[in-house]
Amino acid sequence: MSTTRELGIGATRVCPHCKATILESANVCPACRHHLRAGAPTVRTHRLTSSALTVEGVIRHPEVGETWEYTVLVCVRDAEGREVSRQVMGVGVLHAGELRAFQLDVQVHVPA
Repeated sequence: MSTTRELGIGATRVCPHCKATILESANVCPACRHHLRAGAPTVRTHRLTSSALTVEGVIRHPEVGETWEYTVLVCVRDAEGREVSRQVMGVGVLHAGELRAFQLDVQVHVPA
């Protein structure tokens, strides 16, 4: 009896370190960057990882003025414009003179 199991493409699991939902085939959690141990060896690994999209930006609050609140929202849509996923990734506050930098990175993995 083999302990190797076939993974379904797109199957997910929860990272045991940070509890983020990640691809089952991931060897490293993209959220917390912990290396993951699989319970049983898998027959699929990522043979190519590339960053298909990276967007970076900074929000800077003026030196004076009222406090700002912000919400980081990520929405994924299919080719017809229908929402596939919508997640609030974080919220926060900016006081006068503060700044926050944001980066969105979409990584593409090709199952080997």
